[in-house]
Amino acid sequence: MPYVLDMVKQVKSLGLETCMTLGMLKESQAKELADAGLDYYNHNLDTSEKFYSHIITTRTYKDRLDTLDNVRKAGMKVCCGGILGMGEDEDDRVGLLLQLANLPQHPESVPVNMLVKVKGTPMENVEDLDPFEFVRIIAVARIMMPASHVRLSAGRENMNEQMQALCFMAGANSIFYGEKLLTTANPEADADMELFRRLGIRPEQREQCASEEQEEEAITEAVEYELRATCSMTPRGNLRNALP
Repeated sequence: MPYVLDMVKQVKSLGLETCMTLGMLKESQAKELADAGLDYYNHNLDTSEKFYSHIITTRTYKDRLDTLDNVRKAGMKVCCGGILGMGEDEDDRVGLLLQLANLPQHPESVPVNMLVKVKGTPMENVEDLDPFEFVRIIAVARIMMPASHVRLSAGRENMNEQMQALCFMAGANSIFYGEKLLTTANPEADADMELFRRLGIRPEQREQCASEEQEEEAITEAVEYELRATCSMTPRGNLRNALP
């Protein structure tokens, strides 16, 4: 833990936001990370509580919820979403969104992953998820959690440009950027920027605030603006949602 805490402090000293995913956290561990300056903690629920035991046996659904609670208590922001295409049914996908939307506070970041099949794993031959079903989940996530960043995450390497564009129009307003996403490939950075240019998507411009009060005020204004824009934009205009 001391090495992890030092890493957070060193990255924070560069003026960057910090985010980690380290598995289960006790309340004391979450406090240590927060005190070190960690901004975000990623801990996905992965799927619905009903389907959870079919994919994970090393920890319970409640263990994950307890970790999320410890992260919130420590004052950190939450990055929490799930993986689609693991053999779950529509009720499971809806159940995941209901669980996320009914947390005491919506996650600031909601990564929506498409399963990346890896040879030799139990899910290498699972049936592909209909791309339109994936897009629908993005749309429902945007409606249910209007102030969250809905992140188009793992699996983009296997999505064509048209599917990604539909996801952006449906409400995805963030991606994981870079050539590698944990252990799987991700689209080249240049390819992403070219797609954004063609779609008219502009990266989010963040202002540096002098105090926490100014930051909260800026966030509130930004959320109110996005909500008004969502109600009035055409599909083309919706592509201009900010991307961090």
